[in-house]
Amino acid sequence: MEKLKQWRRKQEGKMGWILLWLLGVPIPVLFALFLLRGCT
Repeated sequence: MEKLKQWRRKQEGKMGWILLWLLGVPIPVLFALFLLRGCT
């Protein structure tokens, strides 16, 4: 059950990044945010 929760959390995180990209945030900005968050 715990693995399912971890997998779902990862999927939600990926969808957030894709949504930001679709809204027009440039890739270098997304990459910088990714690095600042600690690559989680």
